[in-house]
Amino acid sequence: MPYTDKQICIPPELPELLKQFTKAAIRTQPPDLLQWASDYFSAVARGDLPPVRERSERVPLSNWAELTPELLKVLHQRVSGRLIIHVDELAHMWKVLNLPTDLFESVMNVGHFTEEIEWLKFLALACSSLGVTIAKTLKIICEVLSSDYDSGPPRIPFSTFQFLYTYIAEVDGEISASHVSRMLNYIEQEV
Repeated sequence: MPYTDKQICIPPELPELLKQFTKAAIRTQPPDLLQWASDYFSAVARGDLPPVRERSERVPLSNWAELTPELLKVLHQRVSGRLIIHVDELAHMWKVLNLPTDLFESVMNVGHFTEEIEWLKFLALACSSLGVTIAKTLKIICEVLSSDYDSGPPRIPFSTFQFLYTYIAEVDGEISASHVSRMLNYIEQEV
């Protein structure tokens, strides 16, 4: 290759961009690096959050395929307050976090979701896969949705809790509407 006297201009933002990309790739450990790199730079170009595992998400490689409340919280943050999300976009987010596709498909089937997914309903069903009881499921939902980071219990608006409790009870099919109503009335009086 011939030597040239022309000086190569390196854009001043390139070193920092590559440094951040490299750190993100090491943190995330994507199974398909090229696809992940494409997703990463596309998100950066759009001004969106890139698909990066945060420090709090880092778990041993053997556990990356397990759904956890922490990963659901990350997924919720990436949905960014939208009520409806397209199935392809959500499936991609799920895949980027290396979550099991069979669980995604199961939640899709149980919720009878199609192309446009009601995010909170999907989230509720995903949380139910972690909870043994409806009470445990609701606790996980509150933890995922809560933006309270103090030492107190996680809090969400009562209307959101009411919506999700009613939905989970309907899907469960074993909790009567009158029981749900009584329980919600009791909780509303307490809050």
